[in-house]
Amino acid sequence: MTRRPVVAVLEGERPVRGLERVAELADVRVAQAQTLDRALDGADVLYLWDYFSGALPAAWHAAGSLRWLHVAAAGVDKLLFPELVASDVVVTNAHGIFDQPMAEYVLGAMLYAAKGFGPLHDQQRDIRWVWREGRNIAGSRALVVGTGSIGRHTARLLKAVGVHVEGAGRTAVEHDDDFGRVHASADLARVVPGFDWVVLVAPLTPATENLVSAAVIGAMKPSAVLINVGRGRLVDEAALVDSLRSGALAGAVLDTFAIEPLPPENPLWSLPTVLVTPHMASNADSWLDDLAVQFERNFLLWVEGRPLPGVVDKALGYVPSGRSSGG
Repeated sequence: MTRRPVVAVLEGERPVRGLERVAELADVRVAQAQTLDRALDGADVLYLWDYFSGALPAAWHAAGSLRWLHVAAAGVDKLLFPELVASDVVVTNAHGIFDQPMAEYVLGAMLYAAKGFGPLHDQQRDIRWVWREGRNIAGSRALVVGTGSIGRHTARLLKAVGVHVEGAGRTAVEHDDDFGRVHASADLARVVPGFDWVVLVAPLTPATENLVSAAVIGAMKPSAVLINVGRGRLVDEAALVDSLRSGALAGAVLDTFAIEPLPPENPLWSLPTVLVTPHMASNADSWLDDLAVQFERNFLLWVEGRPLPGVVDKALGYVPSGRSSGG
């Protein structure tokens, strides 16, 4: 008789969903951080439902049978510790699940800044009727930094409302179906002066940390707005605060930060041209069910020995653009 595969699940505070079909085909062990090592012992698959947990490195000694790890998140920067990177374990992420909600968040962020919804809300709170002039986003120019599936979905949505969109990625591309033109990320300081919006959707890797440096922030036009739905450490936060305080930059909509939760004393909380949101750009009313369906679908592929979608290149730290499956 063929041995049933063993699936370990790291649950966390939010109860895991949608394992009924998986449990028909495998032995499922649901664990918390403190019991993860016991669940991993002899497990073939690890499902990180608690995608922000840092429990795996300490439990890795028990992962000798592990063949596949799926994380219910797009970013894997907190997951790729050296032992996992050096192993033969296939890592997949929630590729595609967050494309639409994050693109909608970016569009909403642009409308928030362009139409002055923040100051208007303050006026309502203070019962003040003061006329304001907004900006059009149609005809404006957005640079989307990050050319993976989220960036491409964002580009298509922004173009649909009349925004001129270009991209920035590892290498320059003169003709791209979604972005028209892709600039090399190394050239950001030279490129950003031509854009009204700089939108960050890139993953955090050694190559992208502090990508939006003081030089890049200083090169942005004074009327520009920075939108970050990637990772906080993509940005030199101190330089950003200085630029916003001085009025050298019109504003920022920030969903991710170098330290999360954002500490109460961080000046970003109180800057009038900044909107702070609690790392929720990827969330939507359907996201938990979507994640559950994705894992079930991927598990059925894995059982059949078929290629898995969303395979992370562990050396790069993300799913390469145009690569949807792997061994």
